[in-house]
Amino acid sequence: MDNLTHSLVGLMMSRSGIDRKIPRAAPLMIVAANLPDVDVISLAGGTLSYLSWHRGYTHSFAFAPLMALIAALIVLGRRISCWAYFFSLAGVLSHLLLDWTNVYGVRLLLPFSARWLRLDQTGVVDPWIWAILLLAVAAPALARMVSGEIGAKSRGPKRGWAWCALIALAAYEGARSAAHQRALAEMGAHLFNGSVPQRVAALAEGAIWRWRGVVEGPGWVEDISIDLRGTFDPDAGRIDYAPEPSPAIEAARATPAFQKFAKFDQLPFWKITPAVDGTAVELIDLRFGTPREPGLEARALVDAAGRVAESSVSFFSLRPGTRAR
Repeated sequence: MDNLTHSLVGLMMSRSGIDRKIPRAAPLMIVAANLPDVDVISLAGGTLSYLSWHRGYTHSFAFAPLMALIAALIVLGRRISCWAYFFSLAGVLSHLLLDWTNVYGVRLLLPFSARWLRLDQTGVVDPWIWAILLLAVAAPALARMVSGEIGAKSRGPKRGWAWCALIALAAYEGARSAAHQRALAEMGAHLFNGSVPQRVAALAEGAIWRWRGVVEGPGWVEDISIDLRGTFDPDAGRIDYAPEPSPAIEAARATPAFQKFAKFDQLPFWKITPAVDGTAVELIDLRFGTPREPGLEARALVDAAGRVAESSVSFFSLRPGTRAR
């Protein structure tokens, strides 16, 4: 999830009663809930470095105790108590679990397994989660303002609102999980392009009833919108056909850029296009775009002799790419 969400969850956790047990609870929980994202410094090495390291070791269960200790040392120094460390660990684990729910995924089992785990039930940024958490931040301030206007004594409703926010967040995640399973079941009950799909994925797309379906078949992929409020039409999507194996694809596959990107890519789709100087080869991650409008991909230009002239990784079109060495 985004860091605003992690920060607000840490704040709500601190207000739920932790602030009655340890000093500086709010800064401790906010730092702990964000610390796993310290691996963002890998961006300094370029896109490939970021994809290789982000949501890796700092996001694993094995390293969570160390991350909790670092967070506690940053905020409390040597004044760490058992309670402070326990709550810091809870903040770190909240980060891992929230990241697990979205389409990007997280490598929770490192260093024992590099497998990406993801639930696909939320986006990396979810405005509905923001609304739940920001309401819980604003409500106590509004209550104090109203109490001041009428001359009543405010008992500080922060704790109650914090619990409401955390419970509402858990309920929202549960509802999204149920809707996600329903979207998968909807796709699993139909034929696509005249055949049984080999793999289906339902990716979060805004409202809880709207999902983006990715259906893979023998040599093709279909991108289809799912609205759980209406009737599902398996023929309403757009089908793209994968290219046949070729020397150009094999040449691109052998480059460091494609090899590293392939370890991250969870819904891969190959695409080749004739170019002036040879053949353009793309390996697209369908979680973040379509074959026609990719958002995250590895690209290579293979000349007529089968040599890779250049290769790069494009990250959400925000960076021009990192040339492989």
